[in-house]
Amino acid sequence: MIRLVQLHHPQQGRFVAVVEEPHLRVLENHASIYGLAAECITSGRNIADSVGPWPLGVTTLKYDEVYEGRSTWKLLPCFDHPSDPTRCFVTGTGLTHKASAENRQSMHAATEQLTDSMKMYRIGLEGGWPPAGQIGAAPEWFYKGTGRILRAHGQSLTVPNHGLDGGEEAEIAGVYIIGPNGQPFRIGLTQGNEFSDHVMEAQNYLYLSASKLRQCALGPELVIGHDFVELQGRAAVERNGKTLWQSPIASGGRWMSHSLANLEHHHFKHERHRHPGEAHIHFFGADVFSFRDRLKLQEADEMVIAFDSMGRPLRNPLHIDDFTPQLVSVKVL
Repeated sequence: MIRLVQLHHPQQGRFVAVVEEPHLRVLENHASIYGLAAECITSGRNIADSVGPWPLGVTTLKYDEVYEGRSTWKLLPCFDHPSDPTRCFVTGTGLTHKASAENRQSMHAATEQLTDSMKMYRIGLEGGWPPAGQIGAAPEWFYKGTGRILRAHGQSLTVPNHGLDGGEEAEIAGVYIIGPNGQPFRIGLTQGNEFSDHVMEAQNYLYLSASKLRQCALGPELVIGHDFVELQGRAAVERNGKTLWQSPIASGGRWMSHSLANLEHHHFKHERHRHPGEAHIHFFGADVFSFRDRLKLQEADEMVIAFDSMGRPLRNPLHIDDFTPQLVSVKVL
C-alpha cells in the first residue's frame, strides 16, 4: 500500500507527498492527488505503478513537524477538487454496520419496538452482498455537501449556531474521480470524521438528512491499494489532554451488511453522479460513536480517529459557534 498526503506551503503552493516514515517525500510535479489521478486515467496507468517510477523531488520533510503543526508546510484534506470545490460531492451510507443500526435503534426505541433503521439494516443483511456482477439491495444514502465542508487533520470541526450538538463519526471513506467517458474510478481510501448532529437526529429519524449537513474531516493520509476486508482501530474524545471517552472501532467487509461493490453501485447508478471530471467522497458508515454513551462534547474537545493500516491518527478539535442565530430572509425579484 502507498500512503499519500496533500500539503500547502505559503510561498511554494500545493504539493503531493509520499509517506515514508518518519519523512514525507514531496512529488514536485504534482499539486494534487486529483491531478495525479486524472493523469493516470489519461495514460492508462494506476497510481501505485505511477508514483514509484516518477522522479521524487529533493524536498524531504520531517513528518512529525508537519503533523504536529510545527512546520510552515500544512496538511490539507487528503483529497479534494483543487480548482473547484463545488465539483466535489461529499455523501455517505448509513446502517452498514451492525453497531450503527443498534445505536440508531437505541435512539428511537422508546416509540417503536423495531425501528425503520433496524429494518433498513436487515434489508442489507438479506441483500447487501449480491453475487459478483449482480445488483444487491439499496442502502440508506445521505448527502453532506460539497468540497467546501472538508477539513484537514488539526483543523476544527464547527457546530453551527443553529445546531443542537456535534459529535464524531469514525468512518472509512472512498475517494473517486469520474473519467472522461463517465466511468467512476476509485483512487483510494481514507479514515475520516463524518461529524454529525446526533441530538437533532435523536429527536426524530426524519431529521437525519439535516443532521448530516455539517463539516467533516479527512486524512491525514490517503491509502492506495487497501483491500477493505477488515480494519480495526480506536476512536476517542480528549479533554484538556486526557481521554474522556474511547472505544474500539471496526470497518471493512467483514463487519458490514453491504459489500463495497454494492455501495459503490448504488451511489454511481445515478447518472448525475457520473459527470466527467467531478470528484466524490463517500463515507461507508460508522461502527460506534460517543453519543451512544450520551457524551456531550464541549468547546476544544479533541476527536481522535485511528484505524490500523490507515496512517497516522486524524485529530480535530471541536468548535461551537455560539452566536445567536439570525433569521435568513429571501428577497423577491
